[in-house]
Amino acid sequence: MVSSVGSTITQALGAGSIDTASLVDQLANANSANQTAALNAKDTANAAKISDLASAISTIGTFSTSLQTLTAGGTLFTQPTTSNSSILQVSALPGARLGELSSTIKVGQLATGQTLSSPALASSATSVGQGTLLLTVGTKTATITIDSTNDSMAGLALAIKNSGLGVSASTVTDNAGTRLVVKGATGTANAFSLSMSSGDATGIGRFTFDPTTYDPNNITGFERTQQAQNAELTVDGVAISKASNSFSDVIQGVKIDLQSAAPGTSVTIGANRPTAGISQAVSDFVSAYNEMKTTLNKMTDPKTGSLRGDNGIRELVRRLSQLTSTALTYATDGGPTTLAEIGVSTNQDGSLSLDTARLSTVMSSNPDAVEAMLNPAQRSDNALIQITSAVGKTKGGIYTVTNATAANSTTPARADIDGSPALPYNDGVIASFFSAANGLTFTPLGTVASATITVDLGLQGALAAIKDTLTSSSGALTASQSALDAEKTSIAAAKDKLAARDTTYRAQLTTQFAAMQKALLAYSSTQSYLTQQVKVWTNSTSGN
Repeated sequence: MVSSVGSTITQALGAGSIDTASLVDQLANANSANQTAALNAKDTANAAKISDLASAISTIGTFSTSLQTLTAGGTLFTQPTTSNSSILQVSALPGARLGELSSTIKVGQLATGQTLSSPALASSATSVGQGTLLLTVGTKTATITIDSTNDSMAGLALAIKNSGLGVSASTVTDNAGTRLVVKGATGTANAFSLSMSSGDATGIGRFTFDPTTYDPNNITGFERTQQAQNAELTVDGVAISKASNSFSDVIQGVKIDLQSAAPGTSVTIGANRPTAGISQAVSDFVSAYNEMKTTLNKMTDPKTGSLRGDNGIRELVRRLSQLTSTALTYATDGGPTTLAEIGVSTNQDGSLSLDTARLSTVMSSNPDAVEAMLNPAQRSDNALIQITSAVGKTKGGIYTVTNATAANSTTPARADIDGSPALPYNDGVIASFFSAANGLTFTPLGTVASATITVDLGLQGALAAIKDTLTSSSGALTASQSALDAEKTSIAAAKDKLAARDTTYRAQLTTQFAAMQKALLAYSSTQSYLTQQVKVWTNSTSGN
């Protein structure tokens, strides 16, 4: 390159004119070629590292999310079953363990809400009379005021709906005219009364009702078309009365929705475990894990891997290698809690193998344990402690609940979690932010001296924990990303510095060659003058 540039300069000088732009480009490029090539190589290598690191983080995240999607669909959960869905339907509460579910239920009657129908008026715009009604539900009373701004059946319906006591009202038109229909919530305790506080008995007084004195044979105002009553049922022979037809505090882990009354008819509640699906899920996990491990192995190959020696990836691989020996549940019955115990082992190259015979044996002897490993779950050993937080919001562990009391009209719910007071939250409580149970919420449905809440994050939770730990602000993968980003910035700065130096060097060369060209032009002019003078002298001498 130097010889070529020198030859070009010599040729240009010999020609008496310099091609400045061409010479500057050749000299400047020759001057920075090695440094430019080195920086470009570093940039390419660093970009590959950044890309592969992002791919590795994405891979573990996608793996965890895929497991979460699979478990969220409920296909790996034992589901409750009913022998007669026309009488009652059942569904599993999040995180419930229902492998041993077996109960018999008889539904004597459904819960209903009190419903009243008024005498017919001409239309919904017809005046009902001004005055004040008192709407009472249990111990709560609301004032219903009718004046010139809302003196109509429609106005009365709206005032009742806006009372805040959970009573609805609407107008219904039949052949006789328009009636006011008022409905309360289901349950005996939600029966309501309407009494007149002020007004005319022949006006607003027509819309009063007292359930204690109501006589269906002597109706003077509202007709009660449906009486408030509780649902009455027996569960395994135990009589139970519920204000609603939907409840989840009778059989632990099961939500029951009553559909119809069938006195004397027994409905069997059982469980359906997806045994084949669970076994297949374990096998699919091993296959997916091995695909992920193959990708990581390429990135960390000692000779060709872009991330060989990277501390973040090294830590990721180390943690993944411990997955088969990590406790995935907090079982206290002595059953298996790790993948290794159900037949998943780690090979010398870091891949996983599945002993299908071992898995089959454990599925037969302890299916709950295998199901628990795949499905994040949370459960209380007392039906009066109803967990309301989403599965995965709380770190896995066993938490002790003491001194729990339900909320009432004047006092919020309270409870201690592992000895620390929980905070009121809606109708229940939430663990303190500084507590190990941070994120846990539950509703006490009664007074509970002591109970235990168990949170199992399962396999998906264990994978998510690895990702979350390594990608946290102080995590090893975050540190690797920061180092690579810093290297990218450093390379860019070095390129900028080299470009600035190249610009300065080109300017210097351009100035130097411009001066040389000016000198050459001057020399050429002098040469022409001298040549001319020599010719003159020669001619003069020849003439003499």
